[in-house]
Amino acid sequence: MKATCFGPKFSISLGSSVYRWGTSDSGFGPRQLSCGVHFRRGYLSFKGKSLPDPAQSSSLSRSDQWHAVTASFLGWTLDAFDFFVLVFLMDTLAAHFHVDKSKIVETLFFTLVMRPVGALIFGLLADRYGRRKPLMANVVFFSVIELLCGFAPNYTVFLILRTIYGIGMGGEWGVGASLAMENAPAKWRGVLSGIVQSGYCVGYLLAAVAARFILPAWGWRAMFWAGGAPALLAFYIRFRVRESVAWQQHRAATTGEIVRAASEHWKIFSYLVVLMTLMMFLAHGTQDLYPDFLKSARGFSGAVVSYVAILYNIASVVGAIVFGQLSERLGRRYSILGALTLSLVAIPAWAFGGSLAILIIGACLLQAGVQGAWGIIPAHLNELSPDAARGLIPGLAYQLGILFAARTNSIEYRLSGRFGYSWALAGFEIANILVLATVVALGSERKGKSFLREEVGTREKIASA
Repeated sequence: MKATCFGPKFSISLGSSVYRWGTSDSGFGPRQLSCGVHFRRGYLSFKGKSLPDPAQSSSLSRSDQWHAVTASFLGWTLDAFDFFVLVFLMDTLAAHFHVDKSKIVETLFFTLVMRPVGALIFGLLADRYGRRKPLMANVVFFSVIELLCGFAPNYTVFLILRTIYGIGMGGEWGVGASLAMENAPAKWRGVLSGIVQSGYCVGYLLAAVAARFILPAWGWRAMFWAGGAPALLAFYIRFRVRESVAWQQHRAATTGEIVRAASEHWKIFSYLVVLMTLMMFLAHGTQDLYPDFLKSARGFSGAVVSYVAILYNIASVVGAIVFGQLSERLGRRYSILGALTLSLVAIPAWAFGGSLAILIIGACLLQAGVQGAWGIIPAHLNELSPDAARGLIPGLAYQLGILFAARTNSIEYRLSGRFGYSWALAGFEIANILVLATVVALGSERKGKSFLREEVGTREKIASA
């Protein structure tokens, strides 16, 4: 057994098994193991001195990192699926519950209003008790409520359930995003941010697929019953996802400490709320009513609308990942501005296209830009947030943005009665994109910020051993 120093990294040799402690992404773990020696999980001993357990090292293994990102992606995907199911059922539910379609649109508003409540509850739990357990509880919660929506006997019960569902939907993003970004290698944070956020588009895509195949075969109730399946994700999180090391290092002793940390950064928090409000105008203003626009204003069938939604959500996923990776080169703000520019130039084709082909091209380009901007948001918000409140601030700012933008669908729907559906959608988004671009340009960023404390003391012990 010997210890040797290699520049900024240190290694411990046990026969032919080499362990390295340094600044690499893989952290402390086996680089080579050929002599059949096995080490049980726990603390290793080196000349009577304790070395960190790999599970508690400053960087998790590549496999652990991917499990964290996968859990966050799947959680957001399934949460978005449960939300967007309703978008494809407005006419069906209005007819079934014998209410005007505007009443079904209103349920979207009540869902969005309750999302900040979920962000507050689950964000505080995530900063106080870790990311894993609150995420598991959240997934089970929103899945059960979605399942119950399929049993709603009347509009009143349905409205109550969709309102409660908003709590679960609001709690998922902040917890899942902090878990993924804290475990992601800094150099890959941009593209992984895009992957995590693209879960929203994939959820929309799955809802469109369900509308095309489940709805005609088994009816609207089966659409919501399918939304109960995400509860199984809790088992994956329980057995495959490890706790965030960044949270372990910055863990707050009390809930009051978390609140104080957040209140001390009220300026950046206020900026993030404004940013998220405008981003919500962008997302929900271009997505939620577009299927209804294609049906009501352009006369396309439900099947055609489902296929169109599938296509522009595929474009959304591509945009989120491409612009997420681009943000590692150009920076977070410049990449968001580039994505907004793409969305702006696509609006004429998206809203006024004279044929189905032009509408599809416009929708694909616009959503690639919209979700391209959104793909950067998980990394951007987590980098701007304080360490002790990273589970709370990004999620709460995100969901307060939802609260302030909750009337987007209702506003656009009312504007369509006065100016026509095309001008209502286009005019609202042109104005919003211009304001949003100004806010982004005037903001700040901390691309590549480290979420971990340096393990200086441990390194010095190993070097002197």
